[in-house]
Amino acid sequence: MQPRNMSMSGVVDLAAVKAAQEAKAKAEQARAETARQGGGGAVSPADLVIDVDEAGFEREVLQRSAEVPVVIDFWAEWCEPCKQLSPVLERLAVEYNGRFLLAKIDVDANQMLMQQFGVQGIPAVFAVVAGQALPLFQGAASEAQIRQTLDQLVTVAEQRFGLTGLAVDPDAEPGGAQTAPATPAGPYDALLEAAVQALDAGDLGGAVQAYKNVLSEDPANSEAKLGLAQAELLQRVQGLDPQQARRDAAEKPADVQAQIAAADLDLVGGHVEDAFGRLIETVQRTVGDDRDTVRLRLLELFEVVGAEDPRVAAARRALARALF
Repeated sequence: MQPRNMSMSGVVDLAAVKAAQEAKAKAEQARAETARQGGGGAVSPADLVIDVDEAGFEREVLQRSAEVPVVIDFWAEWCEPCKQLSPVLERLAVEYNGRFLLAKIDVDANQMLMQQFGVQGIPAVFAVVAGQALPLFQGAASEAQIRQTLDQLVTVAEQRFGLTGLAVDPDAEPGGAQTAPATPAGPYDALLEAAVQALDAGDLGGAVQAYKNVLSEDPANSEAKLGLAQAELLQRVQGLDPQQARRDAAEKPADVQAQIAAADLDLVGGHVEDAFGRLIETVQRTVGDDRDTVRLRLLELFEVVGAEDPRVAAARRALARALF
C-alpha cells in the first residue's frame, strides 16, 4: 500500500482562522494551568513513546496535545508493515527530542478508537494538535517521507498553536513529570490574544486591526501575517450572497470583481485549486490595472494557504506563465 501523505498547511480551515486560533488559546490556557499547578519538569527520552488505550486516550492524547503534538501509530502484532514502520517512528520520537510525542495504539485491543479515526487499514499514522486530529499517512513510508511529514507537523504546531514541545532530560527517570516548561509571554502575545478575542466575538474588523497592530511593530511576524490574510478573507465574504456571486462570475467572465469574489468563496469552501485557477485565467484575460488587481488578490490568497503548500507553488508557476 502506498503512503497517502497529507500536507499540514493545505487545508484552509477557515476553520483555520477561528478554530486554529481558539485551539491555540486553549492550548495556552492548559499550559498556564499546568505551570500554576507546579508542572514543568523535563521528561526522559523513554517517556516520548507511550502505549495508549481507550481508557487513557483523553488523558494521554487529547490533554497532552495542548502541550505537544501527539503522533498516533495505529498498529497490530500481525501487521508486517507495522513492524517496519513502528521502530522508525519510535527512533524519530527520541531524535526529535520532545518536538512530538508518539502514542502507539493496538487496533485489536482498541477497535473503538480505530473506528473513531476512520482507519481503513494499518499501519496508519495520525496526529492530534491542540485537540484537532490530522491524518498524516497510511501504509508503509520511507524515512525521508516520514521526516518531511513530521517536519511539517512540528512547524504548524509551533506557528499556529504555539506548541514548542516537551523539555527532555536524558538523565531524567522514566515516568517523571511530563509537562513543558512555562514559556514567557512574547512581546506581541497580548495583541495576538486581542485578535483571538475579536474572532470569538465575531468582530472580524477588530481582528484585522489587531493583526495589523502586530505587523506595524513586527512586519515579519508569521502568525500575524497568516491571521490577517485569513481574517480579511472572512471579512470579504461575510456580506456576499454566494449564489448571486457565483451567478455573476459565470455570466460575466470579464468582470474582475465578480471573479475575485467567486475566488474568495472558492477558497472559503476549501476549493483551493479552483480559486487559484479562476484568478490565473482572469489574469490571462485582462491587462493593465485590472490584471494587477487580480494578481494582487491571488498573492493574498497564497498567504492564506501558506507558501509551503504545493498547490501554491504550482499556482505561482502558472501565474508566471500567464504574466510572461
